[in-house]
Amino acid sequence: MVDSVVAGPARLVHHPVARAVAGVIGPRGLRRTRRLRREVEGKVVVVTGASFGVGAATAELFAKSGATVVLAARSVDRLQELADRITGAGGAAEAYRLDLASEESVSEFAEAVLADFGGVDVLIHNAGKSLRRSVHLSYDRPKDIASTNGANYLGPMRLTLALLPSMRERGSGHIVNVSTVGIMFPVMPKWGFYLSSKAAFDWWMRAVGMEARADGVTLTTFYAGLMHTRMSAPSAWMRMLPGQTPQDAARVIARAVVDKPRTMTPLYGHPSAILVPVLRLPLEVLIGFVYRFLGDTSASLASVESGRNTKAPNEIENAEVGRGVR
Repeated sequence: MVDSVVAGPARLVHHPVARAVAGVIGPRGLRRTRRLRREVEGKVVVVTGASFGVGAATAELFAKSGATVVLAARSVDRLQELADRITGAGGAAEAYRLDLASEESVSEFAEAVLADFGGVDVLIHNAGKSLRRSVHLSYDRPKDIASTNGANYLGPMRLTLALLPSMRERGSGHIVNVSTVGIMFPVMPKWGFYLSSKAAFDWWMRAVGMEARADGVTLTTFYAGLMHTRMSAPSAWMRMLPGQTPQDAARVIARAVVDKPRTMTPLYGHPSAILVPVLRLPLEVLIGFVYRFLGDTSASLASVESGRNTKAPNEIENAEVGRGVR
């Protein structure tokens, strides 16, 4: 779930040197897909955010390995196209609408999946809502709170609560939380909504994982670095840096399901998490200074302007009161 502005990575990203750098930074993906087949053949795998990018690539990889893939996202038409492509290639896939920001939608999705399949073997929390926006642009946008928390925290939490009981009853199951390495970094201006919601679910899911592990349900948190998807596309500087493709990330998720490590992170993830608390004060001073010279993305500004234009005239007038010029 992202803003509508979409652009691909720069050509430099596909250079062999850039690809090699991305491979070294990692985390490393699964190389031999036959190991994945031994793990998931005949099993039910739920992939949220499956309509595009990492979710779609993951669904196709798991389907090729013999899993029955449950495709979940808001865009049903796109999901059905993916399901048709998978089944046309001899795989098994079913499309279900899921809006993580809606408690009713999550409940209906979980009930339908449990009724149709009896249970879930693997749950991949891939869906997410990215938001890089100055806080003053969100004063009149309560949906920024609702959308990020719904997609990144409350929705995945509700879905876990709905599907976890059957996993624990069977004594088996694996959950992959596709998080972000950003929560291991210093606090960043403009990223408050996104990173706080991702950090909240990370903390909750780790606690749940410790409880569920005793019943045979394991958890891997994939702290993803830069991935060249629709989510990172609005930031021009990200399109210039080495990063993982959706197919690279799908293989990382595959290794998470096969090897079941507790965490997977780029090379710089854990060192950053160790140093950030120690260097908190100087980092906040430095980053706060640099922030003054950074603007918002064109996608962020466009969505704010679009939202303001849909307000009634008196709402727009009231919103202008007390807002400083920036």
